[in-house]
Amino acid sequence: MRCLRVLAAATLLAFAASAGGASAQAPSEPAPNDYVYPSTWLCRPDIHPNACDVNLTATVVAADGSTRIQQFKASPDAPIDCFYVYPTVSRDPGVLATMKAEPAELNVVKQQFARLGSSCRLYAPLYRQFTLTALQAAMQGHPLTGSTGPDLRTPYDDVRDAWAWYLANANHGRGVVLVGHSQGSLLLTDLIRKEIDGKADQKRFVSAILMGTNLVVPKGSDVGGDFKSIALCHAADQVGCVIAYASFRETSPPPPDSLFGLPDAPAPGMAAACVNPASLAGGAGALEPYFPVNGPSVTLSATPQITWARGKTLTTPFVTLPGLLSATCVSTPQFNYLSIRVNADASGVRTHTIPEDVNVDGHILRNWGLHLIDANLAMGNLAEIVQAEGEAWVKRRH
Repeated sequence: MRCLRVLAAATLLAFAASAGGASAQAPSEPAPNDYVYPSTWLCRPDIHPNACDVNLTATVVAADGSTRIQQFKASPDAPIDCFYVYPTVSRDPGVLATMKAEPAELNVVKQQFARLGSSCRLYAPLYRQFTLTALQAAMQGHPLTGSTGPDLRTPYDDVRDAWAWYLANANHGRGVVLVGHSQGSLLLTDLIRKEIDGKADQKRFVSAILMGTNLVVPKGSDVGGDFKSIALCHAADQVGCVIAYASFRETSPPPPDSLFGLPDAPAPGMAAACVNPASLAGGAGALEPYFPVNGPSVTLSATPQITWARGKTLTTPFVTLPGLLSATCVSTPQFNYLSIRVNADASGVRTHTIPEDVNVDGHILRNWGLHLIDANLAMGNLAEIVQAEGEAWVKRRH
């Protein structure tokens, strides 16, 4: 499985090849997208319906097994915006995804982003990502033709172009939170480094939420590494900072060949950042998860069905379980990671487990951790943080 880390590093190198401004387009590169068109966006406030206009009603399952319905309401007048880049989900057959919104893209927006609409206006561009098909081929040691070379600049170029369109046509001086997971976090890390960190647009930067990634910081420091002037977040009303983490079960910490929890390339004196969304100030905190009631969240394989509460039939698309999960950042000589504890009551009717390990041919890949549900685990916490950041942004601006 080290091949995935090598692939990630090679992909990031390809993204980095576009640094230093625009360059002559190589003949093999696809033509740029024009993000003025609604068809190039999954979510944009002026486009209805869009992928964020979904039913997010949840069933709250308490520790005693009792249930209640929790309605969701978006806030179209939220004071700040959120700009989201989704993870590797496309099952298109080639190395790069098409610009068609398939069920995988629609589902991941519903799982990882739409709920932030209670705290910010939502922007989520489509982009020609490195596909799940290509990733799985690389994991099996049979990379697809085109898995290296100029085409791998395309995902970054698309995200950069969507960001440029947003700033020029939709931002109007508003604050913005950048949200990403996995490949999306890699792309946003690159975008922040090139277009925001130390640049004029940093004045609009409220925060970044970079999940399922290995953001590099100096050991024992909040600033440096991937970003020169952007620190890690330590309070919900802190503006201009970044939340980054990769999650693992407390009972299954990162193994030696882990894909997360350490820098992607050897970096003496550096570590992967871990900011706990359940306790930004440090220590342990209660998570506010939102899981789909039926079916997987974002998956590389089939996921066993979870019985959320014995004897209960849930009719909402989502479920949340107060007090079931808690999280803390754990630091070892090799790894920094978000450790997830399941506080199950052995005699209770509520589920004693959670999805969703990466499972291939019946084998759990421990080096992935809980990568597939990094966002689901803390969705409620993140929405509250973005709400607080929006209020802090307004106070700072005035």
